[in-house]
Amino acid sequence: MDLIFGSFVTPSAQQPRTVVRLAQLAEQAGLDLVTFQDHPYQPAFLDTWTLMSYVAAVTERITLSANVLNLPLRQPVVIARSAASLDLLSGGRVELGIGAGGFWDAIEAAGGRRLTPGQSVDALAEAITIIREIWAADQRGGVRVDGRYHRATGAKRGPAPAHDMGIWVGAYKPRMLRLIGAAADGWLPSLPYLSGGPADLAEMNKHIDDAAQTAGRDPANIRRLLNIGGQFTQRATGLLAGPPDSWAEDLAGIALDYGISGFIMMGDDPTTIQRYAEEVAPAVRELVAAEQKPAPPTSEPESRPEIVAVTAPPTERLSSRQPWDESDRPTAPAAPEGQVYSDRAKAAGAHLVEVHDHLRAELAQLRDLLQQVRDGAVDVGRARQAVNEMAIRQNNWTLGAYCAAYCGMLTQHHGIEDASIFPHLRRADPGLAPVVDRLEQEHHVIHSIVGEVDRALVNLVGHPDDFGPVQDALDTLTDALLSHLAYEEREITEPLARFGFYSGQL
Repeated sequence: MDLIFGSFVTPSAQQPRTVVRLAQLAEQAGLDLVTFQDHPYQPAFLDTWTLMSYVAAVTERITLSANVLNLPLRQPVVIARSAASLDLLSGGRVELGIGAGGFWDAIEAAGGRRLTPGQSVDALAEAITIIREIWAADQRGGVRVDGRYHRATGAKRGPAPAHDMGIWVGAYKPRMLRLIGAAADGWLPSLPYLSGGPADLAEMNKHIDDAAQTAGRDPANIRRLLNIGGQFTQRATGLLAGPPDSWAEDLAGIALDYGISGFIMMGDDPTTIQRYAEEVAPAVRELVAAEQKPAPPTSEPESRPEIVAVTAPPTERLSSRQPWDESDRPTAPAAPEGQVYSDRAKAAGAHLVEVHDHLRAELAQLRDLLQQVRDGAVDVGRARQAVNEMAIRQNNWTLGAYCAAYCGMLTQHHGIEDASIFPHLRRADPGLAPVVDRLEQEHHVIHSIVGEVDRALVNLVGHPDDFGPVQDALDTLTDALLSHLAYEEREITEPLARFGFYSGQL
């Protein structure tokens, strides 16, 4: 999972313009994320949703999140709609940081219900269920969750966020950590609250990982973030106390040892924010990348016969987003020495490449059509005519309908692989299991990016001049799909020739 770096700005009501300028500085300095604490009972703080909405309007790139949202004073249906609305308005730049609550005297004084720690976990679990159901705008029927603390009795669904929004939970205790593993997308603790320092992360990660596996989820898909604090000094005197290179070594160690992929610096000093963004973050990325650099290739790939000419992965990327780490992709076992392949066997791999080539061609056509609409070269009517002349078409198409059809073909192709070909390869050679597992994981990621494209096109309908979200989603889809297809061809064209298809088709 790619590393992200952010700031944690105090939402001071006494200096509102300073708060906004610090958020803008975070973006200008190159940070990925700006976050704000949420204490609705605290009169010295700005309201977090109002602040985030204002900051979204005066920034262009940076992602925003509460750190973390106070659930006891915010109703889950309203949270879901507020988050999705701001995500749509900002072009997919919002993540949902949320917490169960903790300052119960203040919460109760403001009209919230006092809960025990155990009750607050149950309440958060109910809220997450309701939020996800509200976001599932493409499902039929109202949302019905009969919880003890939060209920929805037929609430209408929608709107859906502009992107696959993450739910990041601030938590420390085992039961809450297990809830993250079972139901959330990210974990957001604060380093100063860890009595044993970073070493505490190991045991806490285990609770998340075990719960995720029990729930049938991949623990690697749950982002681990960490709020940090420190001081820049001329020489290193301790953890996050020293020059930027010392900070970088400390954070790279935490990332590599404990799987932390997001570091959010707490503090309101502009100079510190800028040094963190410009000197620490790039150095951490470089150190982690160097440590994770794949080992030099062995002779094994050379011993795998080339059944059919495969397509090389792209050398240039269109998007800065990296949906997965390509350096840890497993490789298929070598073919048996002296293996012979008939022409029919070789045709199996050739057919896979043929289907992939069709996907690549249709993706190129989609990108070209989007550019024509963006340039004003075609209007909606002419776009429909152009699309109807393509191999994959249907009546009454628009740009969005064409994308839906393309994405549907992609989904069908992946579905056939996942349902028949991949299980067949697993049974034929257990050594292929790591490759097949990785391909299936990448299918899920690609499908989620396809969902981003769909939501971005919906946004384009209401905002015909706002091509940023759809272009970003399409660039990310292009990078991910082309990389994935090349990896799949490299690893399974030979096994397909050796073991054949299970279903006889792709």
